[in-house]
Amino acid sequence: NANATGDDVKKLDIIADDIWVECLKRSGVCGLLVSEEQETAIVIEDESLRGPFCVAFDPLDGSSNIDCNVSVGSIFSVYRRQSPADKACTQADILRPGTEIIVAGYCMYGAATELVITFGTGVQRFALDPALGEFLFVSDMKLPADGGKKIFSCNEGNSLQWDAPIVSFVEACKDDGYSARYVGSMVSDVHRTLLYGGIFLYPADKKSTKGKLRVLYEGFPMALITEQAGGTSSTGMYMGKLGRILEVMPEHIHDRCPIIMGGERDVSKVLKLYE
Repeated sequence: NANATGDDVKKLDIIADDIWVECLKRSGVCGLLVSEEQETAIVIEDESLRGPFCVAFDPLDGSSNIDCNVSVGSIFSVYRRQSPADKACTQADILRPGTEIIVAGYCMYGAATELVITFGTGVQRFALDPALGEFLFVSDMKLPADGGKKIFSCNEGNSLQWDAPIVSFVEACKDDGYSARYVGSMVSDVHRTLLYGGIFLYPADKKSTKGKLRVLYEGFPMALITEQAGGTSSTGMYMGKLGRILEVMPEHIHDRCPIIMGGERDVSKVLKLYE
């Protein structure tokens, strides 16, 4: 089976989606939900359950790695609705630039279950204490000011389809003693980048001209977290110009965009190659 965006669906994808949708519906504070696993937006019609927030989420990111026990996670972004509160939400409430997101975060299910979240003023990291059933504060998250470790993270299997500047940057990384690290779960790769430094790329290419990662529940939340942690996020060359991921205007709920994010040291090198 394939989901709304063409990815293979695992049984755990469906279970995760059911849990996310059910919990958010019952919370009483959501008016509209967008899930990677659902083709259309879920509008909360019941006035007694309807609230002011619109949530876009990937219930289980990296699920292609489930069968080999590699870390997976969940990613989400939250908007405050703009339509009148006495009516049901519309898609226009969530089809807005990432600059209007009020909360973004991700959970990672690995050796520990971690929650990383931003309310627009820095990034906080929490870890689940199973004995308490609560997330305990670990630390504020800040990308290393000097760019951190020399790490580049991308799927080089797509390199024949890349723009020349992306190819040049990756070759320069190899010449400059960078290490290659690529898990294939966006949550894991971005989490490592935030902690250790370096750069994560999933650029547009000849095959996927808009990139592969989705805007609302992958690109936007991870871009906001990266920027709030002191990093930089860019689309690279997209729609004829270099742009910031958070300023992309999504046209539909499963729209895609290219991703280049990480420390300023490395992202700026990529962007200079486009000049």
